[in-house]
Amino acid sequence: MAKTQLIVAIVFVLGAQLVAAAEKPNIVLITVDDLGYGDLGVYGHPVIESPNLDQLANDGMRLTQYYAPSGLCSPSRAGVLTGRTPYRTGIKSWIPEGSGIFLRSEEITLAELLKNEGYNTALIGKWHLNANLGSENEPQPMDQGFDNFYGHNAFQIPTNRNPTNIYRGREKLPPQEGYTADLYADASIEWLSEQSADTPFFLYLSMAEPHTTIENPADFNALYKRFTNGPIVPIPSGEAEPPKGKLIPRGPGEYYANITYMDHQLGRVLDQIDNLGFTDNTVVVFVSDNGPVTSDWIHWWEVNAYGSTGGLRGRKHGLYEGGIRVPAIVRYPGMVDAGSSSSEAIIGMDLYVTLAEIAGAKVPDDRILDGINVSDAWQGKALEERTLFWALDSVSDLEYAVRRGHWKLLLDRRGQARELYHLEQDPLELFDRLADEEDVQVLLQAHARQVMSTFSDRTDERRAE
Repeated sequence: MAKTQLIVAIVFVLGAQLVAAAEKPNIVLITVDDLGYGDLGVYGHPVIESPNLDQLANDGMRLTQYYAPSGLCSPSRAGVLTGRTPYRTGIKSWIPEGSGIFLRSEEITLAELLKNEGYNTALIGKWHLNANLGSENEPQPMDQGFDNFYGHNAFQIPTNRNPTNIYRGREKLPPQEGYTADLYADASIEWLSEQSADTPFFLYLSMAEPHTTIENPADFNALYKRFTNGPIVPIPSGEAEPPKGKLIPRGPGEYYANITYMDHQLGRVLDQIDNLGFTDNTVVVFVSDNGPVTSDWIHWWEVNAYGSTGGLRGRKHGLYEGGIRVPAIVRYPGMVDAGSSSSEAIIGMDLYVTLAEIAGAKVPDDRILDGINVSDAWQGKALEERTLFWALDSVSDLEYAVRRGHWKLLLDRRGQARELYHLEQDPLELFDRLADEEDVQVLLQAHARQVMSTFSDRTDERRAE
């Protein structure tokens, strides 16, 4: 009798474990590169066609006040994957090749949390959290929680067509034939087809588009030919000298086409999730890593990017709304109502905590986390008022920003208050209220300084020995 009871108990425990595994949702986090708040049809762009992402929003929730952790790619990605203000991770700006800057191995990524919960994990696309892919001296994606990696680092070379800087694991591959959008969609579809209902999975699909320099298939360029002046001459990157003779403004047609092509390939991935029967138990989160490159170009490789902030002030490289408020869509049947929207202020670090806790993972308690679980907002509820903080070492003297309620304060590199805006009354940040709202200024400046005081010396970029 005792033996029978033991067998029954074992079967019960194993059955409970299988049920628990089955209940863990799959997670697909899609990050795109330099997409502006106004660059999709569902976010109001009057020209760009983005039917698949528009449908994703119709099937889920559109976030109207989602903020990237930073106005640049590397720190933003560090914030999403660690739940920590990027300066805590040592990544203040974008990481140049050979700089020796990397995400430290002691940081605990979302992939590591989910892998410890039994998830299969894959990163397909852009990494850009170290200076040298394949290096033995810097942590690689597969050292930081990803079972599989296929992708690139900073940007596509020479363009997103037939890229020469793609890696699989630690191995640099020969030139890949195709466009990064279809290469990464193909790789995602193949990986998804290898997954089963018995084991939850985490796919971090990190698209290269619409980061310059770009090329598109001819039929997609043709969709927007009325917005392109003259013949299309690709602007390559990765050469010894900038291709000055090719830096000719041609209008926004190619940029528009690049987004529509990206949307088309993402549609293929979303269809695969549906075709495999994963939709009902899969959280899909779509975000941009930072604001867009507008026609106010700063660097030569930005020529012929025409991103839209939806009218918000600023662009990539800055902390005005146009640099950090970006599109974000969440689809999770059973939690998120189809066709809904939320105006709750949410920041990229929140994704770390929210996705981990939805998956049943315990977030680290031995370090400061700057995100919270925002699943209440995904269910249409209000979040408690809190303070959001940004830091960015870039082209502006405005290095810090802090928001509480509708107030947003910008501070300089010395931590001095410089500009104050009321985002509900003045979403375009046109009217500086610093001179007449001293109490608000003092409160927000104190909070910014309190956050800065928690940065250790190790928040300086770490360089490889």
